[in-house]
Amino acid sequence: MKKRFLALFAVALMGTGAINAQSGDCATMAALAYDDAKAKNYDAAYPALLKVREECPKYSLATYQYLERAINHKLESATGQEKEDLVEEMIAVWEDRLELYPEKTEKGKVYSDIALLQFDNKIGTKAEQYEAFDRAYTEDKDNFTSPKGLYAYFDLMVEMQDAGERSLQDVFENYDRVFAKIEEEENDAAENLAPLLKKQEEGADLTSKEEKQIKYAEINLSNYSKVKEAINAKLGARADCENLIPLYNKDFEEKKTDVDWLKNANARLSAKDCTEDPLFIQVSEALHQLEPSAKSAYSLGQLAESEGDYTKALKYYNQAAELETNKSDQAKIYYRIANNYKDKGNFSQARSFYNKALNARPSMGSAYLQIASMYAQSANNCGDDTFSKRAVYWLAADYASRAARVDPSIASNANQAAAAYKGRAPQKSDVFQSSYSVGDNISFSCWIGESVRVPNQ
Repeated sequence: MKKRFLALFAVALMGTGAINAQSGDCATMAALAYDDAKAKNYDAAYPALLKVREECPKYSLATYQYLERAINHKLESATGQEKEDLVEEMIAVWEDRLELYPEKTEKGKVYSDIALLQFDNKIGTKAEQYEAFDRAYTEDKDNFTSPKGLYAYFDLMVEMQDAGERSLQDVFENYDRVFAKIEEEENDAAENLAPLLKKQEEGADLTSKEEKQIKYAEINLSNYSKVKEAINAKLGARADCENLIPLYNKDFEEKKTDVDWLKNANARLSAKDCTEDPLFIQVSEALHQLEPSAKSAYSLGQLAESEGDYTKALKYYNQAAELETNKSDQAKIYYRIANNYKDKGNFSQARSFYNKALNARPSMGSAYLQIASMYAQSANNCGDDTFSKRAVYWLAADYASRAARVDPSIASNANQAAAAYKGRAPQKSDVFQSSYSVGDNISFSCWIGESVRVPNQ
């Protein structure tokens, strides 16, 4: 009651100044409505907020922010016609906000929120729901970041294809679009997370803000990882070689001079390792002849590798990496090059390319895991004594733990690896009997060239 009195008193003071009678009425109505909304008395706030919106639509952005909260509150218990009316009201509120406050409203988020509301409440046909998500993606992709929204965007396309309303190629194109967007968001989250994890691993104190940033980034990475798994499961057998090869084979002669078609076919066949079929060779060579690119060079590298010519394969892979402008795809190329060097036992070169992959795509946890594996394999060749040799496993464990945190999709395997490495590292009793103390740095002069702190176990 006291808050309401103060709000009205403030309005009265404002009314004595330059504002006219109408704006004074708006201020009075808004103050009362906002007061209830701030107190989370949404049942009382809702009709008052509707009146402010109707009579004073441009009074304040807060009207629309509070209305969204009030409608969400009412939706929790609404059913039947009341729920339908509230859904329509929410959409109208978002659309009004976008029209009246475009500079303070993220178009992609609003459009995806509207689409999700329609999707969740089965408003309109699947095609109409899909178009709502497509509007969010095409008009403001940067702010279309909802994991659930991105999944629904793909899910609707698959369902339309199942119903015979869309082609398999449409599904592939939508999949590529959604998957690339998810990886973009993962990379942003991992890039923000990496320096904080390093600071944490070095034993430095984190601020409360930094702790929240870590928590938020890890939640996002987990959510996006789940969506990737879900859309891959949804794509399922549609994208296996048995479906892809006939799909592209029937059109090859007609499309063999169509660069865009060749790129799509090449990328899809390459992604699914359909590299042993003659069609892949035809597509790759035709594409490289018409327009040498990262994709065509990478495909020729795959061909050379499948034939056992690793020198030629590395030549094409390096060429592909230099030509590639998409960071996520570039990371995959660097990762493949690194694997080649790792398989040959050239760990130093392999690490160099794993790090290049991580620079291009910070959320590629598998690269951290591979580095951890190489460090563990090198333990006996590093360090000056048994203790320092075993200390290499602490470093390996750090890299494996980092893999789990930036890439939740491999967290289980990465955490198991980290635990195994810690089990091989010096234990608390070993530290006690050694010349080292907790917090001491142990440097490795072998190819690893890094150091690790003795942890407090």
